[in-house]
Amino acid sequence: MNYPSTKQLQYFVALTDAGHFGRAAEACFVSQSAFSNAIQALENTLGVQLVDRTNRRVTITAVGQEVNTLGRLVLRDLTDLVETAAGGRAPLESDLRLGVIPTIAPFLLPRVLPKLRRAYPKLRLFLTEDQTGRLYDRLMDGELDLLLLALPWEMRGAEQKTLFKDEFLLACRAGTKRVDPNDYRFNRLDADSILLLEDGHCLRDHALAACKVQNLQKVQRFAASSLLTLVEMVDADLGITFLPEMSLQSALLKNTKVRLYPLRDSSYRSIGLAWRRGSNRAKEFGLLGEFLTENR
Repeated sequence: MNYPSTKQLQYFVALTDAGHFGRAAEACFVSQSAFSNAIQALENTLGVQLVDRTNRRVTITAVGQEVNTLGRLVLRDLTDLVETAAGGRAPLESDLRLGVIPTIAPFLLPRVLPKLRRAYPKLRLFLTEDQTGRLYDRLMDGELDLLLLALPWEMRGAEQKTLFKDEFLLACRAGTKRVDPNDYRFNRLDADSILLLEDGHCLRDHALAACKVQNLQKVQRFAASSLLTLVEMVDADLGITFLPEMSLQSALLKNTKVRLYPLRDSSYRSIGLAWRRGSNRAKEFGLLGEFLTENR
């Protein structure tokens, strides 16, 4: 009996996620022709059609949906096997696939990664940046080993470790008339004064909760799709926002007139790690968490 390769299963799972051969091939860092050949080889090995191909879209067949579900379980079991085998190695001396949310990655990683490389030169770190929900799905599918994210976030089947608090700061353009940054009062803000990220970014939910934004009429309906867009909107004095303390001195604010000011009330998000419950690398992940906390 012929069995599919791990790479073929990984490619097929990527195809079901992307729904497009070109995007899936790009995500797997291979050419589209090589990717298509691998999917065709998988179909030949299994003796079934997994994908209906048309010029406009890719449709996963019914048996393809079943293969996708079982393939993800196989890949997760293989990940557990590798973790078990790596249990005897020294900590932080093997491959580590880390998922990071985009409201942490550009602020924290440039500061800590050079120190991490010096401290653990044998560690091979593979980074994936995405929104929390999608990172969590990839964690539970075995595609990622560990997440660096903002808490709280409900994650069934995962263990969490809180590392440190990240205070929220008021962000506005220098000289703005929208707010007195030295005497900030929420009730003094006009309607549509607050700019936030769009739904799906946990920074939006955490800012609303931590900064006690209860009157949503103060929040603009138009939301930014990225931190860069959000900062550009504030720099254009289209509104004010709340940015995490770790954004201080970041490249994101350079060449702008955006200024950050402390809030009177304690408003913060918690930064932490999350991994699959029962992972054999839990102690190693804890060690990494301590390193991030000490070197942030």
